[in-house]
Amino acid sequence: MASRFSGALQLTDLDDFITPSQECIKPVKIEKTKSKTGAKIKIGEDGYFDLSTGKEQKLQKVEITLADCLACSGCITSAESVLVTRQSQEELLKVFSDRKYTDTRGVTRDVTLVVISISAQPLLSLAARYKLDPEEATRKLVGYFKSLGADLVLDMTVAEDLSLLEAQQEFVQRYQNQQQDPSAKQLPMLASSCPGWVCYAEKTHGNFILPYISSTKSPQQIMGSLVKQHLAIKRELNPSEVYHVTFMPCYDKKLEASREDFYSEILNCHDVDCVITAIELEQMLENSGRCLSEVADADLDWPWDESQGAAVRSHAGSGSGGYADNVFLYAAEHLFGETNPPLVYKNLRNPDFREVTLEKDGREVLKFAIANGFRNIQNLVQKLKRGKSPYHYVEVMACPSGCLNGGAQVRPVQGESGRELVTQLHALYGGLPVARPAQNKLVKQLYSDWLDGRDSDKAKALLHTAYHALEKNDIALNIKW
Repeated sequence: MASRFSGALQLTDLDDFITPSQECIKPVKIEKTKSKTGAKIKIGEDGYFDLSTGKEQKLQKVEITLADCLACSGCITSAESVLVTRQSQEELLKVFSDRKYTDTRGVTRDVTLVVISISAQPLLSLAARYKLDPEEATRKLVGYFKSLGADLVLDMTVAEDLSLLEAQQEFVQRYQNQQQDPSAKQLPMLASSCPGWVCYAEKTHGNFILPYISSTKSPQQIMGSLVKQHLAIKRELNPSEVYHVTFMPCYDKKLEASREDFYSEILNCHDVDCVITAIELEQMLENSGRCLSEVADADLDWPWDESQGAAVRSHAGSGSGGYADNVFLYAAEHLFGETNPPLVYKNLRNPDFREVTLEKDGREVLKFAIANGFRNIQNLVQKLKRGKSPYHYVEVMACPSGCLNGGAQVRPVQGESGRELVTQLHALYGGLPVARPAQNKLVKQLYSDWLDGRDSDKAKALLHTAYHALEKNDIALNIKW
């Protein structure tokens, strides 16, 4: 099976993506006794070895987890069976069956509540695959998860709204800081919601690029904080007893969920325990001999105080969450007093690299861009390194066409091209009810009651994060001779 990690990860080292490479090293300690004459090692075909002591020992199988992978300076490989031991459909079904899970520390925990959080992009992928409209696909998907044993199935609109609002405020602060100190590495601000792009930046460009990347958490991780550190406590549950699953468009989100930054030592759990993708859910349905269109309907849950109704919504702009559009409109109004300026994008070398500008009094005051795909990311980084980037903000996504074309979206059926499918998904996304973050009553309530105010230390801790450069280790085994 070909890797479905994003191109930005796959292309970091072109020779590393068939199996774990020689750069992917996890030493295993073999216990042995000292001998004056030395020891002869004999390894049998059955995996047993003998140190000439007359006592055979079994070679242990090395298991490389996602946490190990993110802690090293090598690449992300295509050996999903090695990387995603706790991020698979098999593990999810096991949790539904046993109501237990083993966390990244190896501790087995009982599960009191299983929560599924659904994002729009994989939902639309399934809607297109099974010829359903988005609203019907939502009810069928909720019904399917409930039939497996899910206790709550939520939409992620509130987390997406929080992420956009924080990104808007962060950009305005960075812009003002840059005006006060032109030497500060504040702009361009680069979107941080794509974990493939972030992981590539950490491992390839390190400290040069990281100051430009937004500190705002992705919607997935904000939803994780909301479920584990608000909903669980509200229901008087131990957060480690809540098993939180997100339904996402790419495998890279599994890497993001496994980051140590998103593990709470106080709560003894990750914010997101498992990530399931559209293509994996399609496989789950096929393996059980079921079709999504035949599943009994169920409604999304709404466990919050404010009753405005649950629904999967889109955000104005790109199919990746609309970051460029929303931040642009907010900045135009709050920095230059321009309300609802026209958003006219101009394609550059290809449709996946486009820009939009704001002019005031005949002067260009804002210049934003959307850069999707590894080729455009490389061009963007090279411009930054040469000091020739003209942008104030860039929405960066590792996959061509953005999240609607994520690496774990359902593939085109026979007779359908990838471009036709992406066009169809964009049309479906544009047909969803449009969320308006600033008008979301639940968001206002959460800022007030849960986060102790928008500018509080708690809000910064739960809605923002930091990224870390990972330097190459030049040891003998990973030098390319």
